Amino acid sequence: MTVLTNHPELWHISIYELSLRILISILLGGIIGWERERGQHPAGFRTHILVCVGSTLITLTSIYGFAQFAYETNVRMDPARLAAQVVSGIGFLGAGTIMRHGGNVSGLTTAASLWVVAAIGIGTGAGFYYASALTTVIVFVSLFILNIIEKKWLRAGRKEEYSILLDEDGDIEAFFRFLSDEHIAIHSMKVERSRAESVIQIDFVVKNGKREVKEKLASMVAGKPGFLNVEVNRTFQS
Repeated sequence: MTVLTNHPELWHISIYELSLRILISILLGGIIGWERERGQHPAGFRTHILVCVGSTLITLTSIYGFAQFAYETNVRMDPARLAAQVVSGIGFLGAGTIMRHGGNVSGLTTAASLWVVAAIGIGTGAGFYYASALTTVIVFVSLFILNIIEKKWLRAGRKEEYSILLDEDGDIEAFFRFLSDEHIAIHSMKVERSRAESVIQIDFVVKNGKREVKEKLASMVAGKPGFLNVEVNRTFQS
């Protein structure tokens, strides 16, 4: 109890300092949230601000919210107890951004950004301004700058595997002509016919799969009779 008696400021915070920490958390969370928002990801600008501010407030409450009990003889203060629950609790929110489509999993980066934003909020609430600001800069560079580099150079060898279903009215030759007209490079292809269901399934791998390829294939399926469905099975590096 000697430390508490000699340094009562350890358990008290001014209105100015409290307001400053919350405002800084809004700024730092908003920077990362803006990057996610511009990419139309599941968790965007507002979500990241809310996570960062919430983490900051929980940390502030954990450290300073129970100051009236700090001088009780039988009370042992643990300023990290509430803040520690943020780390595990944010996992439930992050899991909601992860989606699986066939062999593809999306939303992992957004889930990770929510987790990091929660950590930034905890750091800001604890008064680690420099560490929180530096982390925000590193995260922003990773999400924004490195994403541009990855799309331009690192994904050059990316391939996507598609499946198209045709019924008995489907014209396979029309499909091949479409690939040729749209200059879609095919790496490999497999055609299977189900006599029982009168359905033809074409599995093919496209080099350097881009969003435009998905849109063109979806447009073709919607506009040509006999074409039932198109989907991406998986994405991989060659």
